[in-house]
Amino acid sequence: MEMPERIEDGFTITDPLLSTGGDTPAPATLAVVFSTLVAVSGSFVFGSAVGFSSPAQNGIIKDLDLSVAEYSIFGSIWTIGAMIGAVMSGKLADLFARRGAMGFSELFCLLGWLAIIFGKNALWLDIGRLLMGYGVGIISYVVPVYIAEITPKNLRGEFTTVNQLMICCGASLMYVVGVIINWRLLAVIGAIPCIIQLLGLFFIPESPRWLAKAGQWKECEASLQRLRGKDANISEEAAEIKEYTETLKKLSEAKITDLFQKKYAHSLIVGVGLMVLQQFGGVNAIAYYASSIFESAGFSGRIGSIAMVVVQIPMQVLGVLLMDKSGRRPLLMVSAAGTCLGCFLVGSSFLLQDLQLWKSSPFLALVGILVFTGSFSLGMGGIPWVIMSEIFPINVKGLAGSLVTVVNWFGSWIVSYSFNFLMLWSSEGTFFIFSAVCGVTVMFVAKLVPETKGRTLEEIQSSMNSFS
Repeated sequence: MEMPERIEDGFTITDPLLSTGGDTPAPATLAVVFSTLVAVSGSFVFGSAVGFSSPAQNGIIKDLDLSVAEYSIFGSIWTIGAMIGAVMSGKLADLFARRGAMGFSELFCLLGWLAIIFGKNALWLDIGRLLMGYGVGIISYVVPVYIAEITPKNLRGEFTTVNQLMICCGASLMYVVGVIINWRLLAVIGAIPCIIQLLGLFFIPESPRWLAKAGQWKECEASLQRLRGKDANISEEAAEIKEYTETLKKLSEAKITDLFQKKYAHSLIVGVGLMVLQQFGGVNAIAYYASSIFESAGFSGRIGSIAMVVVQIPMQVLGVLLMDKSGRRPLLMVSAAGTCLGCFLVGSSFLLQDLQLWKSSPFLALVGILVFTGSFSLGMGGIPWVIMSEIFPINVKGLAGSLVTVVNWFGSWIVSYSFNFLMLWSSEGTFFIFSAVCGVTVMFVAKLVPETKGRTLEEIQSSMNSFS
């Protein structure tokens, strides 16, 4: 690829052989790796919050003399906080920058954990959980966006998927450790990653794309140079960021109604569609009620839940490794097909149990949930967030990201709230519905979701906006 002869406004030109632009694979520099690790400390907080309520349930109810209804409020109120945080996440990330938004969110998470650690009654626990949910609602948007904006195009998928891996690790740690320690000590462990991220944010660069949007060209160049290495030629990548940002600046400030223009239709359909299908495929129903599902099917809830953890993390790691090799679309379709099969097996288990046709049907339920969990971890868990961080132009990324994140959390609440009622209606019918949604996901990905592997954010967004 021919290098430009002259770049204005302070972007320097060095040896083109070292360029990270074009088709030359860029290395994973120490700065990119460290910045990603600091960012995904927030993802670990997210996972810890998800995994805390299950192992802490018996201890909290006993120590604080709570009713099941009071504990149910504690367990679910964080979703309301997350929806509020998600609504504000895009604006906060644009206003305070990506690092500032992560720090802002972690302050709420830390205050939430402290309220739980020192709480003496249900009110303090609910306040803590609500604050934590608000912080997590912001984290769920800003972390994948920050990682996508700092990583080279050939590594972006793998690095962004680490977000989902750390959510998985946080939840798994809470579940495993929570079996053997007191719930207040478990909350202390949950607070540690908040402190790690708050301290780490002082040592990582701001997103060069946010700096470019803010008109801070010299700072953008310095951030990009730090991320790509002191000897790397950033001229081509910096010029592309600058050109694209200046084009967007000619547009008026985006309003929520602007998202529904024809030029953003493809991006919006893909972003919202993936989140709706992810949630209505039943993931949170299985995550939150796995033990009760196993017990309803006649299997040990404790053994089944541990088996889920054992399957989940290796499959998540495999998904990270395959992300930038196989591409987003193949992984998504394989993952969605696996979740479809998993839900079908669970539904079949309940059907055979009702008809009393097969005495080993509980084992089929275990296999089905493990197939679902492994398949979901492979792609459907993390890739929708990766794609969300890639497809929206920076002038509407805040608004669009907020909308997509709110849709995700609202879908999570709907499925979590309605699941027990659906199970009372028909256990097998519930999982056959989930299976059908997962089947639709395969077709949705095949028809509408673009392949973003190996392309710069500017290339992806330009092609999405020209879709008609």
